[in-house]
Amino acid sequence: MRHRRNTTKLKRSASHRRSLLANLACSLIDHGKIKTTLGKAKALRPVAEKLITLAKRDDLHSRRQAIAFLHQKETVKKLFSEVAPASKDRQGGYCRITKLGPRTSDAAPMAIIEWVDRIVETEALAEEPAAATAAAE
Repeated sequence: MRHRRNTTKLKRSASHRRSLLANLACSLIDHGKIKTTLGKAKALRPVAEKLITLAKRDDLHSRRQAIAFLHQKETVKKLFSEVAPASKDRQGGYCRITKLGPRTSDAAPMAIIEWVDRIVETEALAEEPAAATAAAE
């Protein structure tokens, strides 16, 4: 019986699926948000949130576990130094999935997956009021 076995297979073998999710997670960490199909975004969310939970622990063992999954040391450095500290006060729900509608070529449902606490947004919001007050003076 398959009780509570909810892995999305994505029509791939286990090794191909693991590599795909690792590459999607690296792209999400590097760029902050990515556009992909809805199925891949839903499969990526638990993986990305577990990586954030690992990075919030911030010890040697969690770094090695992240490197073992992602296979990219620079991406792991960015995960531990930039992405995880932005979400340190949040207890879960680090990712947001926004549906976009069908893709024009094959009508596959598309989505954007992004971090809820994006670094770029917080910096941009901090700069806007400062610029507005300087212009008012």
